[in-house]
Amino acid sequence: MRKTVLTFGIISGLILSVTMLATLPFFHKIGQGKALMIGYTTMVLAGLLVFFGIRTYRDNISGGRLTFARAFAVGILISLIANFFYVATWEFIYHRFMPDFAEKYAAQMVEHAKTSGASPQKIDQTVREAEQFRQNYHNPVYNIGMTLLEVFPVFLLITLISAAILRRKSAPAPA
Repeated sequence: MRKTVLTFGIISGLILSVTMLATLPFFHKIGQGKALMIGYTTMVLAGLLVFFGIRTYRDNISGGRLTFARAFAVGILISLIANFFYVATWEFIYHRFMPDFAEKYAAQMVEHAKTSGASPQKIDQTVREAEQFRQNYHNPVYNIGMTLLEVFPVFLLITLISAAILRRKSAPAPA
């Protein structure tokens, strides 16, 4: 199981990391909406390696049989490795190249509230939330947690679906 998990987890993590490194410099040029679309599409594509990893484990290691629990375990381990790569890449980028990310993001939140025609009360609330976000984001635990929350739910969903699809109580009949 270790080889399968490491192989698919590392490949998935590298896909996430390389895509983040390749697209982040162009974030402001392509716009937040397109950047989010690219980011989540990449997460789903990298997450497909969870499916293939579970299938490889079932077909090559467990003799064609696989319980939901074992499939889930294989998938979640692949997911955790890939998520580690994602978070580590973001932390590297954040601390080396974008230490002002929280300030820029908070300013963007306030600017969006102002340009959307929000009421003065809503703008004041957004200003308070943006300031709270800015302060919280400088806490490494909060920062890592928020980064993990971007990618982990996608991989968890893919793991659950893959485990349900790929479980098999008995080995297939020989041909």
